[in-house]
Amino acid sequence: MADELILFTHPQSRGAMIHWMLEEIGCPYRLEVKQFGPDMKSPGYLAINPMGKVPALRHGNTVVTESGAILCYLADLFPEAKLAPPPGERGAYYRWLFFTAGCCEPALADKAAGWSPDTPKLQVMFGYGSYDRTLETVAQAVAERPTIAADHFTAADLYMASFLHWGMMFGGVEKRPVFEAYVARHIARPASVRAQEQGAKIMASLAPSS
Repeated sequence: MADELILFTHPQSRGAMIHWMLEEIGCPYRLEVKQFGPDMKSPGYLAINPMGKVPALRHGNTVVTESGAILCYLADLFPEAKLAPPPGERGAYYRWLFFTAGCCEPALADKAAGWSPDTPKLQVMFGYGSYDRTLETVAQAVAERPTIAADHFTAADLYMASFLHWGMMFGGVEKRPVFEAYVARHIARPASVRAQEQGAKIMASLAPSS
């Protein structure tokens, strides 16, 4: 590919899932590790992502931010990796990608902040309804089949497995057996293991010298 793929990331961020995605694809790429704080708020990086957050992907003159959007972009850019179903079979694929971004992440963030829409009136106002309803919906989906959106692993599984993995790791998502089985199945993939190992090395390099 003529244009270089550059991922702006930090191992302890949502950028980790994009790193995994790049390893699944097997394409050449470069990581630009951004530190939390002033580094992500520098004028140079704000020109890439005005939100001052990672991940962001630069591909030639194209910049893509937001995890779900980056996953979709890469899946379409590298169809040979088969990380998206054929265009006519993407109903469940789009559903779960956007459900993770639009329901799972906001529900978990609100819960972590100590707040939730706890009345029917408020639940109507929020796309995810309630945290409990969101998690029950996910539990039912991942219990029904080994992969959430097709008969093979896709970017939707990568996104959902990453969400559940991080959520359970930090206590925001309860460790239900159905969640643990789904996550274990996918984070054991060789590409995921490679990304995790690389991320651990990056974190070790960022640690202050004693």
